[in-house]
Amino acid sequence: MQHAEMQHTMTRRRLLQAGLSLPALLRGSRTPGYNVLFIAVDDLKPVTRCYGNSLAATPNIDRLASEGLMFTRAYCQQAVCSPSRTSLLTGRRPDTTRVYDLQTHFRTNLPDVVTLPQHFRNHGYETSGFSKIYHGGLDDIHSWSIPSWLPGPGLAWNTPENARRAERAHATLERRGMRAEPTPPRSEEDRARRGPSWESRDVADNELPDGKTADAVASALRALKDKPFFLAAGFLKPHLPFTAPKRYFDLYRNAEFHMPPNPLPPEGAPAMALHQSGELRSYLDIPPEGPIPDGKGLELIRAYHAAMSYTDAQVGRLLNTLDELDLRRKTVVILWGDHGWHLGDHGLWNKHTNFEQATRAPLIVSVPGQKTAGRSTASLTEFVDIYPSLAEICGLPSPQGVEGLSFAPLLRDPGRRIKRVAFSQYPRGGAMGYSVRNERYRYTEWVVRGEGVRGIELYDYETDPLERRSIAAKWEMVTVIREARTQLEKQFRYQSRR
Repeated sequence: MQHAEMQHTMTRRRLLQAGLSLPALLRGSRTPGYNVLFIAVDDLKPVTRCYGNSLAATPNIDRLASEGLMFTRAYCQQAVCSPSRTSLLTGRRPDTTRVYDLQTHFRTNLPDVVTLPQHFRNHGYETSGFSKIYHGGLDDIHSWSIPSWLPGPGLAWNTPENARRAERAHATLERRGMRAEPTPPRSEEDRARRGPSWESRDVADNELPDGKTADAVASALRALKDKPFFLAAGFLKPHLPFTAPKRYFDLYRNAEFHMPPNPLPPEGAPAMALHQSGELRSYLDIPPEGPIPDGKGLELIRAYHAAMSYTDAQVGRLLNTLDELDLRRKTVVILWGDHGWHLGDHGLWNKHTNFEQATRAPLIVSVPGQKTAGRSTASLTEFVDIYPSLAEICGLPSPQGVEGLSFAPLLRDPGRRIKRVAFSQYPRGGAMGYSVRNERYRYTEWVVRGEGVRGIELYDYETDPLERRSIAAKWEMVTVIREARTQLEKQFRYQSRR
């Protein structure tokens, strides 16, 4: 490194450690550390209007995108709730946290890890989580200076009969334990207890959990408006069941939805790349096996959109509260979905795969004074990058031990490339599917410990954006596969050959 470049790097590091944020560096003036409103949306895939879905009624998330930077190639590290959230909140990959399911707490294996909100707490911020930030039942008291808040159980459905079914189902799940990939119910009685996959009723927003969460977060913003804060707002919809007030279903009364054009599994994909959509099949109105009829599929797609619009309205309430309190000028707002979601593509529903529809997720970051507001970046980004990025943006010291890279430079230059590839993984039975995505290809290896690789996949998004066919068996792909395999082995430290 040349002397001038080294001196510049050292000066920039000292300024950041002194509390000068990235926008301040760009403007050459000192600003106080920013507040953070951290919005997590359960099962939200990038199908808002700002992501190109003309049918979506999402004016508030679109508004946030117009005031921030939208990431079009952001990838989670494992496409299921707890592992993904754990990776994001610790800045570490699943093979480091050892969290692959919905039961394991990350402190079992990393007792002293400093989480993202804990890092802010350690530097003078009031921190609190509302509703689902960590996966249900796996909260972390070290993360919050103010105890976390929950909207209460038994509120997923509106009608009394469905609420009773939900309460019985929750009790059953607690007795049995939950799985990272739910299996179909064992009996019709199980399905009756679970209730329907969606519900619409003419009720107020705050008669459901996400409306209650918006109320609570708005109150916290008012109470903490004169203090530095990191407030994490977790919204449950569009997670199943797709319940929302009737007016959000009415937004799509005349919408012409279509089933995806790729309803079959990819040709050449190993069986372990797929699943039986067990999470969806645990609901009363869904066939326990076999294809989901197109009529039911279209019904589910509409209900997913309604649930998404319901959460969008709650996001709008929080943005309006920031404006009302004059907090936007000193608050970073970040919105993310914990993973993508299959809506019938490949014959799949839910998440639980390494395919693009499950691993790619929405990410929007809005920073006060941002000169790139309203733009998007196609730079490959991983959720493990969020922790170091927020620390840099807010002028905090770099966190120790994280496995991601800060994407803060993209706020100045969205055309930059921060990293060449993004990694994801998913366990299936006794195998782990390790996946690497570059700007053109996705390569996945299904590895059984002690036995080596038991299946591979390769997709070319330039010629096959819908993943209709794995081309891993084509001889002309040998060089692409060799490079991808080397990247996987270097990242995950396993030997793919026996």
